[in-house]
Amino acid sequence: VTGRSSGQPVAARAPGRIAQSGVRQPAGVAGAADELKALLPEEARTLHRLLGSRGDSPAVRHHAANPLPLDVLVVDEASMVDLALMAKLLDALPPSARLILLGDKDQLCAVEAGAVFAELCEGRGFDAQAAAEIEQLTGQPVPTGTPTSQLGDAVVLLTHSHRFAGDSGIGELARRINAGDAAGTLALLQEARADLIWHAEPQPNDLQRRLLDGYAPYLAAAGTGDPALAFAAFNAFRVLTAQREGTWGVAGLNEALEARFRRQPGERWYAGRAVMVRQNDYALGLFNGDIGLCLNTPSGLRVFFEAETGFRPFAPARLPSHDSAFAMTVHKSQGSEFAQVLLVLPETPSPLLTRSLFYTGITRAKQQVEIWGLPARLLEAVNTRAERAAGLAERLARSDVLPAAQSPSVEIDKAGQLGLFD
Repeated sequence: VTGRSSGQPVAARAPGRIAQSGVRQPAGVAGAADELKALLPEEARTLHRLLGSRGDSPAVRHHAANPLPLDVLVVDEASMVDLALMAKLLDALPPSARLILLGDKDQLCAVEAGAVFAELCEGRGFDAQAAAEIEQLTGQPVPTGTPTSQLGDAVVLLTHSHRFAGDSGIGELARRINAGDAAGTLALLQEARADLIWHAEPQPNDLQRRLLDGYAPYLAAAGTGDPALAFAAFNAFRVLTAQREGTWGVAGLNEALEARFRRQPGERWYAGRAVMVRQNDYALGLFNGDIGLCLNTPSGLRVFFEAETGFRPFAPARLPSHDSAFAMTVHKSQGSEFAQVLLVLPETPSPLLTRSLFYTGITRAKQQVEIWGLPARLLEAVNTRAERAAGLAERLARSDVLPAAQSPSVEIDKAGQLGLFD
């Protein structure tokens, strides 16, 4: 990546998640990591904060007439960016700026309209000249192929996982899910893999006992009142679900857990309660998706949130809208990683249970994933591919390399970036 910000280096976060930006390509391999770290901004921002969102108004501070003061912008977790937000971002970029989107095209799309990142990744390929240039820069062989998208030669697909080892059960499970290999998925889960556990006949009482055991180390850490210990323990185990409602959803599981964790019936705040912010509060610096842990302090109960350095305590009454967060949806978990993940699938068929949701849920785990779900639900998840195309890939298609019958019927305005979103 080449270029420096004309002001301060800028980082952006897809809603609720961290990203990095404002870097240039180091001069050589030696010392590259240190040089890149020195160029990274000190603070990451959400895209809403970067653009200058104004509360509930759709208007933002930065737009074509008042562009962002930057040369390079890198957005991580780009699969979470919806169509409208991406349009605003492109509108606010200076014409000479470079935009780098990082993400996993196979993860869940944004909750709002569009599957922008996935559609941008379609039609990728490098012609002979581009492949030769990349080979010269990297020393690695690059296969050639005619791109069928106007942005096809700007897409790089990373196929080697540095996150999971070659013998990782989680990594292999992710590959089989993405390939739509339902039979292979079930066969793998039936193997004796240390990092894969499957409960094929889940029972509510067994699940509750497992959840209590899973959160026991966290509750012990929370009892010390030390936020660092509490967050480390809380991030070691997390319960994910496909849906919010129902006995096997976020609401039912959180209700069942809190009934056990409260010292007194009906007690709302207690040491150890975990919450997730649902509404941005720019005055407090708390944003949708932020996790807070309630701990005892000499001043009474305080809810702690992770900060750039240390932790920020708040009185419970000051918090914006929030929910309990012992169980959370797979959607809300995007961009996060946990040592151990317990994924609960619904008992009955659900339109929310898709291949991308299943894949996203199991890849939140770094060390072990535990799946509670009937074989029929697993098969449905692997076989159900969510389709949310908004026409972006069609508008980006190169008519000169497509058969006439497949040529896009929409004329693309090449003069401006936003023409792709009209």
